[in-house]
Formats: sequence, structure tokens, C-alpha cells
Amino acid sequence: MLLAAAPWLAMAAYDAARMLEVAATRGPRVAEQAQALVQQIERSGSQDELLRLRDINDFFNRRLAFKDDAVVWGVPDYWASPLESLEKRAGDCEDYAAAKYFSLAASGVPTARLRMVYVRARLGGQSLAHMVLAYYAQPGAEPLILDNLRPEVLPASQRPDLTPVFSFNTEGLWQGTGQVGAGDPLARLSLWRELVAKVRAEGFL
Repeated sequence: MLLAAAPWLAMAAYDAARMLEVAATRGPRVAEQAQALVQQIERSGSQDELLRLRDINDFFNRRLAFKDDAVVWGVPDYWASPLESLEKRAGDCEDYAAAKYFSLAASGVPTARLRMVYVRARLGGQSLAHMVLAYYAQPGAEPLILDNLRPEVLPASQRPDLTPVFSFNTEGLWQGTGQVGAGDPLARLSLWRELVAKVRAEGFL
């Protein structure tokens, strides 16, 4: 069920030159990582969408180490842009999912097919808050899940360890992944707004 449309999050145009310019101001290491990302986005743009998913998923899973926000940023909750994550070479689950979302959008995947999904993940006998990226080939289709916990891009039916809570993208906000009602996530939108503003300034949008 769509909870809220978000016209203020409308997508603009990907600007590789702008991204590289911003990265260069953060030092040679970030510039090198940004160049690799631009090249990956360009390669992915000529592939079918399933290959794009796998390649972008692998790109960030290989380059980022999982670390909590308190360790990386010194605050309990911080949503980093792709360039910020590449600068730190680390991030938490939101950062992996966001980096993949905006990079896939930059490669030409329609944002209507992508959703950031808050889930409960069963891990080591515990149920933990987690975020993944979901891809829908068409409305109502079973989504494919991009996750930092598992290297493979898998259909949701093959991830019984994940229970969706709410999902969102730059077009709207939903309970579950479209049909499941589970609470009110509106309080989380401020972090998403801030992230989109940063990403737009960096040339992704």
C-alpha cells in the first residue's frame, strides 16, 4: 500500500563529470574510487538489467567493509552518500543499499523498479533491523534482493531469513514491499531527504 508520494524527490539527471569533480575535492583516493564507479556505471548502462544488478551489487560488496555508524561517523545513525561510503571504504546496511540504489539509477534502471526495504533479518538466532535493496522487473513481480549479508542477487522467496517492514524509493513510501501493513515509517523520511539532497549535489541525480 502506498503511504505517501514524494514529488520533492523527483529524479534529475546523472552527471558523471560533477561526481568526479566533487570526488576530486576529497582527495586522490576518493577520486580513484569515483572513477572506478563511473566506469562501472558506464559498463552497466550497456548491459541488461540483471547483469547491472549483479555488477553494481558486487562493486559495493567488494569495496565497502561493514561497520556501524558509531564507528565510521561517531553518531548512532547516519545515511552516507555513495561517495562518502567510498571515501570511508565502509558503511552499514543503509549505506550499501543506498549506494546500489543510486548507482543503478545512474546506469539507467528506472527508480520505479527499485526500493530500499527495511527488514527484520534472522541472523545467528537473533532478529535484527536491516536494510536491503529490492528490484522489481515489473509491478507486482517477485523482487530480487541485493544485500551485503549475501553476495548473490536472489529472489525474495529464497531469502526466508528476511521479513519486510516498509519500503521506499525516490517516488514514494510503502508498507512492506507493497501489500504488507506493518507500522508507520514516516519518521524515517528525514534521513532519506537529507541523503537525496547530498546525492543530488554529488551528481548522481
